[in-house]
Amino acid sequence: MIRNVLGSLVALAGAASAVLSPFRDWYAGRVGHDYRVEDLFGGITATESGVLVSILLPFLAAALLVVVGVVLRSRLVVALAGLVVLGFTILWMVRQGQAAGSLVVAGDGSGLQVGVVNALAGGLLMLIGALLMRGRGRRSRREREPVEPYAAPAADQVDTWPPTQEPGMSVQTSPWPEPEVDPYTGPDPRDPRTRSYPQAPPAESDPRDPVHPPHRPPPQG
Repeated sequence: MIRNVLGSLVALAGAASAVLSPFRDWYAGRVGHDYRVEDLFGGITATESGVLVSILLPFLAAALLVVVGVVLRSRLVVALAGLVVLGFTILWMVRQGQAAGSLVVAGDGSGLQVGVVNALAGGLLMLIGALLMRGRGRRSRREREPVEPYAAPAADQVDTWPPTQEPGMSVQTSPWPEPEVDPYTGPDPRDPRTRSYPQAPPAESDPRDPVHPPHRPPPQG
């Protein structure tokens, strides 16, 4: 998150520097928006250019790409914007060098000036911002893979926990002992519905085992 914010700020600063550069002097006191876009491909001329058809146009497009890349958190789009600015600036330097015979840096303003520096710095800041950004967070492999339902058990296996889509009793073991069921001793004499039913003799008066049936003693021979 911090890298995305820092990279976005650097890239936006680069876009601002690139858009500002055509309004400053580029070469020998001539501002950047005086150079037409077509002069970059056909050769530098002395013809003045309108602002919207000057070198400002590709820089505005690059700045728009930076905004889109920051919103989408796309490193590729931001890097593409930086390459556009650097590409057009270097192409202008090649054409200007051909027209002037050479490129010079002079303190009296007769050579390369601050506008070119702003354009180059803007393109480099865009590339640095793209490197700083992390982009969109990738989902984990478990999130990307579809979740498969529980497979049906084999024909020779009972259904186990957790339950599957196949019907059947679930088998779940418990560490506690199973409760013992009291033996049936007859109807409840307190229930008026079963009061008339025959009652079992009390346990103390019946010597037989109330759970197991009586056994005949073995014959004595």
